[in-house]
Amino acid sequence: MFNIALFGPPGAGKGTQSKLLIEKYNLAYISTGDILREEITEGSELGKQAKSVIEEGGLVSDEIIVQIIEKKIKTNKEVNGFLFDGFPRTVVQAYILEGLLLKLNTSLNCMISLEVPHDILMNRMLERSKKENRVDDTLEVIQNRLKEYHNKTVPVAQFYKDKGICYAVDGVGTVDEIYNRITNVVENTLTKTWLNVVLFGPPGSGKGTQGKLLADKYDLVYISTGSLLRREIEKGSEMGLSAKEYMEKGDIVPDEFAIKLIEKQIQLHPNAKGFFFKGYPRTIVQAYILDGLLRKLNSSVSCVFHLDVSLLESMKRLNARSKTPDKRNYDIDADVIVRRLETYQYRTLPVLEYYEIQKNIYHIDGLGTQEEVFKRLTEKLELAFKLVR
Repeated sequence: MFNIALFGPPGAGKGTQSKLLIEKYNLAYISTGDILREEITEGSELGKQAKSVIEEGGLVSDEIIVQIIEKKIKTNKEVNGFLFDGFPRTVVQAYILEGLLLKLNTSLNCMISLEVPHDILMNRMLERSKKENRVDDTLEVIQNRLKEYHNKTVPVAQFYKDKGICYAVDGVGTVDEIYNRITNVVENTLTKTWLNVVLFGPPGSGKGTQGKLLADKYDLVYISTGSLLRREIEKGSEMGLSAKEYMEKGDIVPDEFAIKLIEKQIQLHPNAKGFFFKGYPRTIVQAYILDGLLRKLNSSVSCVFHLDVSLLESMKRLNARSKTPDKRNYDIDADVIVRRLETYQYRTLPVLEYYEIQKNIYHIDGLGTQEEVFKRLTEKLELAFKLVR
């Protein structure tokens, strides 16, 4: 999901540019003024609350506004993301938006600020006042609106500058000139957006084989915590010695091991297009950890794939692998195989439900030849990437 906040003082041309952007990128338009009026017109409970406040001459509370925005987001499921016009208006609202988007497993990708000199803004608004016969838009009123914007909204730009996602765009010129400047920023932001894929499946489902092929095809950094841990074991590192005991029993290693390994891989690839996580997270706690790791880097899980293979089929495949040079030490012990499958069933399958709620999971039939399964995965992955970008 791709989300933009379009900022700028009154008269900067946000409305005009918003219409062009939502059409080009298939975004839902969120303007607090518009959605408040919609709720009031519909006579919804939130609309009634907002109307009573407005009629009494008060300002609609952030609590009501955030509920209306959340409703708008949840009822627009066929879009690629959202464009926020004039919201957040305060630093408090910026924090509110961060929390709301976190709750919905997404984030703001960029904040674009239209920069227009004060004298040009004044001329634009006075001219608009004459054309639209807006008698309330006097010189004094316009000056107060611009002062209010500067005092309350400009600090919001600093909030996003500190996050590294605020981009100033020259708002002077023709509509097309300004639009081209904005889309250049958006396109550059899109190329910097990581594509992070998680591949699930029971032991023996072919995650490793398919994961490496997919990571290579889409130029993503392949991260298999199991492979990384086996490498630590081969090196005889302190982590490897500790992990060996868990892995030989078919148990999940302590979470701090995986965190260190994943963070190290991300740090080693600062110019990556994204990451392909094979077999991680394996527990609900690890799902929270992965979300936290990516959120720390202003990213998130883009999509999740589950290779659907029965546990009986998994046992057959693991047994067959135990007779090949590619066998793992734990493939030979039937008790360990059963333990690994039980761990997957009782601790990992609930993670799929976590991603089901977030509606970014794809179930893929894991039966068939390697080529057939790969084809199914790439078809769905192409679709998922289009939705992300």
